[in-house]
Amino acid sequence: MEGFKQHKGTEHQNYAILNTSKGPIIVELYRKAAPDTVDKFVELCQRGYFKGLLFHRVIKHYVIQGGDPKEVGSAEEWTFSGKSHSQLAISPKHEAFMIGTSKPKQDNTGFEIFITTAPIPDLNDKITVFGRVIKGEDVVQEIEEVDTDEHYQPKTQIEINNIELKRSI
Repeated sequence: MEGFKQHKGTEHQNYAILNTSKGPIIVELYRKAAPDTVDKFVELCQRGYFKGLLFHRVIKHYVIQGGDPKEVGSAEEWTFSGKSHSQLAISPKHEAFMIGTSKPKQDNTGFEIFITTAPIPDLNDKITVFGRVIKGEDVVQEIEEVDTDEHYQPKTQIEINNIELKRSI
């Protein structure tokens, strides 16, 4: 994330608890694999950026998506668009219950959260994985099962109430 400065205190946050309207999702953050992404995520959490944002796209057997809905195009564009260049030398394999964000764009000011609900190896060029769900897989699956419209938007709101950061769990 070009121009991003590490926020004081971010270096020791190893876990994030996404408190959602469906229950908590506990994520281990992968600082070594995606240090700039984790630092930006932690800073945004500390500023309360995600409080009240929604999981606004749910694609069964693929991903649940939350955060700033203005930052990513239509589900079809994101799902089927051409490949972009990876900014990281290494990136964890996209298995089920991995958390990631879209690859940074020049004018990107928002932040999207994607939690995979199935193994999706072709996403390495589309999202940067920065963590893994270690508890709350049942909550992710409950979110995945909500009814959606033809644009994969949930028919009932699923809110990110807040995100707590922890050094240890």
